[in-house]
Amino acid sequence: MLASMPQASASPPDQGEGRERLLILIPVYNDWIVLGRLLPRLDVALADARLVADLLVVDDGSTQDPSDFQVPESLERLGKLFVLSLKRNLGHQRAIAIGLAYAEAQLEPDVVVVMDSDGEDEPLDVPRLVERLHAEQGKKIVFAERTRRSESWMFCIFYALYKVLHFALVGRGVRVGNFSAIPRRRLSSLVVVAELWNHYAAAVVRSRQPSCAIPTRRARRLSGRSSMDFVGLVTHGLSAISVFGDVVGVRLLLVSIVLAGSALGGIVGGVAIRLATNWAIPGWATLAVGLSMVLLAIAIMMMFVFSFVVLGSRQSLGFIPCRDYALFVEEVRSINLCQVGSS
Repeated sequence: MLASMPQASASPPDQGEGRERLLILIPVYNDWIVLGRLLPRLDVALADARLVADLLVVDDGSTQDPSDFQVPESLERLGKLFVLSLKRNLGHQRAIAIGLAYAEAQLEPDVVVVMDSDGEDEPLDVPRLVERLHAEQGKKIVFAERTRRSESWMFCIFYALYKVLHFALVGRGVRVGNFSAIPRRRLSSLVVVAELWNHYAAAVVRSRQPSCAIPTRRARRLSGRSSMDFVGLVTHGLSAISVFGDVVGVRLLLVSIVLAGSALGGIVGGVAIRLATNWAIPGWATLAVGLSMVLLAIAIMMMFVFSFVVLGSRQSLGFIPCRDYALFVEEVRSINLCQVGSS
């Protein structure tokens, strides 16, 4: 059970009829202590902007007892806390997908802010995201675009290589992550996107949801170390690329066609040089033509494989968040954090 659960006997006055319902979605895997440290900072940021929000914490199959989560008693702008427990660990992208589907079906918020629990998403940027969303009249999803990162130099090197690979395969760069604000009209269309199961930000781009970004700086983790290891980071990156599977398939198909054309040209050129000129060294033409034929066979095989990849991606329906999210939900608990003070 969650520790220190302050109860409120009445609804917060700033959440009365006609007020915008703001929900902050936070996926958590064993980071309960860090989450407890994040909430006061988030509360201060909301107070400065005169905002009120509820919290939806998605417990992604944590192995640590959430009783270590101490709810601060001095919160003023955070209303109700919903803890959605999953039956198993799915990874933070799929936890976000389930959280968004649950929020759309059960909570019906006007705005959903998606952020991480470790403090690297700066709470002071939450009001900025909401402000930009209002400036766009609630028509666009607003992302936080990182202008500066705080990770180690090794991570930055691998991340730069990943961005090059992503651009080569997908045809667009990597600009944003999970930290974002989603208006209600975009939320209802987003939860029917199958690609949301693999990667939230990529699914927004793939489904052509209207979006924009504001510049932000990534903060440092509040305490401890991230549970995501190198394998998890690679899987996360490949998940983003997999959302564009048909685009990747077509690009690789074109590469295979170019490779097959080059191999066929090598065969014709080798035979022509051998028969029509005296340039060939004994045995050279046979070796060149043989290697070109092997390359041609590989290219043709790649063409078939990538063709089936593209066709297969057009037929599969996959996981639909709004339809299938309940399969993974174990329980939902709600806690009244506080009674919002007068402004």
